[in-house]
Amino acid sequence: MARKIIIDTDPGIDDILALLLAFSAQPEEVQVLLVSLTFGNIEVKSCLRNVVSMFHIIEREMKWRADHGLPEGFGALRAHPPVVAVGAEDPLEDQKMLADYFHGFDGLGGIHSSHPHLTPSETWDHLFDPSADSNGIQSVPTGNPAAHQSFVPSKRPAHEEILRILRENEAGEVTLVAVGPMTNLALAAAADPETFLRAKEVVVMGGAIHVPGNVTPMGEFNAYADAVAAARVMALTSPSPASTVPPTSDATKLPAYPASLSKALTLRLFPLDLTLRHNLTRGEFRAAITAKLEKGSPLAEWVSAFMAHAFQTIESMHPGHDGDAAELSLHDPLCVWYALTADDAGWVPSKQSPEDIRVETTGQWTRGMCVVDQRSRHPVDGEVESANDHGLWLSSRAGNRVWRMDGSPVEATFGHILMQRILA
Repeated sequence: MARKIIIDTDPGIDDILALLLAFSAQPEEVQVLLVSLTFGNIEVKSCLRNVVSMFHIIEREMKWRADHGLPEGFGALRAHPPVVAVGAEDPLEDQKMLADYFHGFDGLGGIHSSHPHLTPSETWDHLFDPSADSNGIQSVPTGNPAAHQSFVPSKRPAHEEILRILRENEAGEVTLVAVGPMTNLALAAAADPETFLRAKEVVVMGGAIHVPGNVTPMGEFNAYADAVAAARVMALTSPSPASTVPPTSDATKLPAYPASLSKALTLRLFPLDLTLRHNLTRGEFRAAITAKLEKGSPLAEWVSAFMAHAFQTIESMHPGHDGDAAELSLHDPLCVWYALTADDAGWVPSKQSPEDIRVETTGQWTRGMCVVDQRSRHPVDGEVESANDHGLWLSSRAGNRVWRMDGSPVEATFGHILMQRILA
């Protein structure tokens, strides 16, 4: 039976690779119910343009393959076109930070300017405009050349679509894969925490535990970009969410969670500690894509354009990582691969899991830092702070319970698997 997933994303170069990986799967492997968009790598409107462009390219690629007697591929997409919904434009609190310094001003290395023939005209823009129609999801009329057949646009905010899908499916059936800032998830959880807890699990790309951050010495981008949202979602893993949820401020204006909830959230964290061990080198990429490029594949041309920017940026940022050795870390695709293959025994959590991992929300230099208690202390059986346990770090009845993933079955081969899947 196909795994049902929601992908919450801020496309972004590796986000697009993650989406291509999901949609290139077989229909019996996965059903992507929703692509919910958030700010993050770039502004959310640019994220929407990148996703629509991706569907446009996939449609062209499938036609090109059919014209050349090749299998169309993208079975998961053809079987189940996803809903696409636009979500958060800003973090819950703090100044917005984007990652356009890496992904380019449009999120894909300037591709919409450098390769305009690969970008669809923006006749689709009104399909997501809530002021045009308050009824939410609309069907895409068959035969309309301006409409895409591979997705269903929604006029509802992304967090409302997340809740709708969780209500309409059996509890424990839908996995949420969050590969951007967790603002949409935090909004959904605040609006209806019990419905949010119907998710089978939440798979999160974010955080840095025992390695440096990638935007500050301690902060990984997704956790840093909306630290309050990350902290609020992680708090739902706690037996007592109030013990770790950050204080509600006037800026956030989100309600506190109820004092008691029916269950705790299962959250699997894929931090930099793990994702940085899954890479694609320029040499591997060129070997995989050259033949497709020479034959005229629209997808190969599109992916090559933004990957060229990625490798050039990596060379400029990391001395010694140049030429064929330049490598892109596959942060977001790894989370999607887990969602497709979660039953593989090669997926290994840390020996300490579930761990009390909390996100710093107020530190001057440590915003977005994932904090763990590394002291050797006896646990305390209590729910009240004391001089011996400020913050309830030692309590068996408080603190978060995060499954930190620490090993995968594809560490040495994932770049090859990714390219083989996308280009098959």
